[in-house]
Amino acid sequence: MKFLVDANLPSALAAWLAWQGHDAHHLTELGLERMSDREIWARARDIGACVVTKDEDFVFLQAADPAGPPIVWIRIGNATKRVLMERLPDLWPAIAAAIARGERIVELR
Repeated sequence: MKFLVDANLPSALAAWLAWQGHDAHHLTELGLERMSDREIWARARDIGACVVTKDEDFVFLQAADPAGPPIVWIRIGNATKRVLMERLPDLWPAIAAAIARGERIVELR
């Protein structure tokens, strides 16, 4: 799977996804951190990537454009990078399965 990790999440998340065998990039790594949500949305759609974000705006974009890219919506709150990275391995198999089933918005809580 291909992922674009939003600037509001740690770059370690993109690195972890890549370590899991995915094509994953953090927006800052690509020099795209200043793009608007709509521009990120369009870029993800164009390259066939899933957006990983904490930003609820992408949920609204998905509602307006159901054919757009899938979203992994991180809803852990103001968790530290450490908390997020500790929880991710246990939660990821269900998230990956949901994306593979074609779910368009997958929440990570």
